[in-house]
Amino acid sequence: MNDDEKGKRFLELIDEQNNVQWSIVAKLTSLISSNWNSPDVQKELEELVEKHTSITKELNSLDENSSIL
Repeated sequence: MNDDEKGKRFLELIDEQNNVQWSIVAKLTSLISSNWNSPDVQKELEELVEKHTSITKELNSLDENSSIL
């Protein structure tokens, strides 16, 4: 992957990560409102955190030589 492709992918991942972060905040708000008693929201939150972790790992792998940050 050349630097232009890495840069484009980096920006896509940042955008996706931002959207996931907002979703995590929304789920946490919902979970707090339910007094932490919503297994469905807990499961959705776990999945969002896993997705965020995956995106972060890919972001870090794109910049293994500190070339785009």
